[in-house]
Amino acid sequence: MTRVGERMPQLIREVTLTDMVAYAGATWDWHRLHYEPEFAHERSLPAPVVDGQLFGALFVKALQDWLGPVCFVEELAFTYRNLMFAGERIRIEGTVTGVEGARVSVELSAVIEASELGDERPAVAPASAVVAVDRIDGPRA
Repeated sequence: MTRVGERMPQLIREVTLTDMVAYAGATWDWHRLHYEPEFAHERSLPAPVVDGQLFGALFVKALQDWLGPVCFVEELAFTYRNLMFAGERIRIEGTVTGVEGARVSVELSAVIEASELGDERPAVAPASAVVAVDRIDGPRA
């Protein structure tokens, strides 16, 4: 049973240029800023910019890895704070802020870890989710 204050396991993931091209294909978002290094450099950026929607996909992955494949993310909200570039690592974390019946409210964070492209910085803030979970088996670790 999930409790207020419980922390979900961290998801740490390097986002490679290959990941970004695959994501562009899946979402039909073919803006050159997300996959073409020369285009990014012409705009004084160190590398292609990670598509902001990818943060939402990583939040959902982290929640489903933790709560199980039958959970359903009913609400997901976040505000962009910093650009993330190809080759950087992101750390997704969450803490349960409420449990009401089969719904779990989670405060989330996405932090870009320090790299040669920059210091550690928030990718998004604030961020939160409401997840409906299967209470027959409970959350999966």
